[in-house]
Amino acid sequence: MEALVFDGKTLTLKYDPKYPMPQLVNDDDVIVKVEYSGVCGTDLHIIQGEFPASKERPLPLGHEFSGTVHEVGKAAIFKKGQKVVVDPNRACALCSFCRAGNYQYCLTAGINSTVGIWRDGGWARYVRVPQDQVYALPPQITTEQAGLCEPYSCVSHGFDRASPLPVGSKILIVGAGIIGNLWVTTLHHHGHRDVTVSEMNTARLDIVKKLDTGFRLVTPDVLAAEKELYDVIIDCTGVGKVMEMSFNYLRHGGKYVLFGCCPPAHQASMNPYQIYDKELTIIGVKINPFSFPKAIGWLQAMGSRYLDYEKLGVQTFKLSEYEQALQHLKAGTISKAIFKID
Repeated sequence: MEALVFDGKTLTLKYDPKYPMPQLVNDDDVIVKVEYSGVCGTDLHIIQGEFPASKERPLPLGHEFSGTVHEVGKAAIFKKGQKVVVDPNRACALCSFCRAGNYQYCLTAGINSTVGIWRDGGWARYVRVPQDQVYALPPQITTEQAGLCEPYSCVSHGFDRASPLPVGSKILIVGAGIIGNLWVTTLHHHGHRDVTVSEMNTARLDIVKKLDTGFRLVTPDVLAAEKELYDVIIDCTGVGKVMEMSFNYLRHGGKYVLFGCCPPAHQASMNPYQIYDKELTIIGVKINPFSFPKAIGWLQAMGSRYLDYEKLGVQTFKLSEYEQALQHLKAGTISKAIFKID
């Protein structure tokens, strides 16, 4: 089968038209025929050697994917042909974190066993996963829309962590890549209107305009010049220095949601007195513990108003076109690349 394979030892990607087809191993296994598989910012960090991933053997990355059931183990509840989406993360179900419902803190599972980072992922025509990580899609959701389910599940977790977010709050979104755009759609869908989006790449701001939310769109130099303060700042950049600068834009009692995944080596300096004096809250958001059902509900409620690939700046590519996809992402001419695997 075709696959896009990452070698963690050499930090190289290779299109392989003859990667081994997965086989059923356990009775609860499901083999998914992948239709849509996204390129995440974390994938880019992995490819650049900035984020930990498997080095045991070359394997397909891809932890955001949807498709249909191709084959199931004898104990699986799914049926061949069902539309499904896969949660790449799971609990170990044994440690105190997982048993408390917080598998994002697990030292062996969670982000440490992610499909598409530590195990064969969705940058392939087929992938094998345990059935407890598979979710059936309702009829109203297409596999194309479900290609965004995993990032929306992370936004859902972030939304819960940041809550309450009263409508009328003055909110700043920093970074207008795909995650920033998903936050734009989420906040608008939940009734927020006093939202500013900051992005240094004006081509990305042009993409946000297509979402027709009426949110204010600015470049970082405007923020620095006007010195406006915000109730909530949602940092979607994954750049430590951005937090260092943006943290100063919080009002008294404000919340800083550190959503973008920074590489481990990034640093940010801030004034502890400011945190004390303003009673500021810093909120970290890590993956998507048990938030897939909410994300599926969001997709069902949002529909084509918010999930249109063109309006979101999403472009699809064949697996063999991966170099072109990465070039577009690095240039910032698109917000997200998704592999469409026919």
